[in-house]
Amino acid sequence: QVQLVESGGGLVQPGGSLRLSCAASGFTFRYYVMRWYRQALGKERELVASISRDGGYRNYLASVKGRFRISRDNAKNTVYLQMNNLISEDTGVYYCGFDRDSVNYWGQGTQVTVSS
Repeated sequence: QVQLVESGGGLVQPGGSLRLSCAASGFTFRYYVMRWYRQALGKERELVASISRDGGYRNYLASVKGRFRISRDNAKNTVYLQMNNLISEDTGVYYCGFDRDSVNYWGQGTQVTVSS
C-alpha cells in the first residue's frame, strides 16, 4: 500500500536550516507530482512547495520562496525540502503528499519548531 514517511524535523533557532525527507513506497513515484504541506497549530494545512514528475518545475508558497527548495530523487523514491533562514512562522507539522485519482495521500508528518 501507499506509504509516505517524513523525517528530518526538529527544533532549530531562527535563521537555522533543516532538510526534510519523505520516503515513498507502494506506488510509482516518478509518475506523480509531489508536494510538501505544513500545518501550524490551530491553522489549516497549506501547500508549501510542489515539484513536477521529472523535477524540472517547482512552485512555492510566496512566504518561503527564496528560502526553501524542493527536490526529488526518482531513483530513491524520495522527495526533499531544504529549508534555510527559518523563521518562527515556519513552525508546524510538515507533510509530504500527492494525489491519485482524486484521492490525497499524506505521510504522518514531521514537526518543525523554530524557536530561540
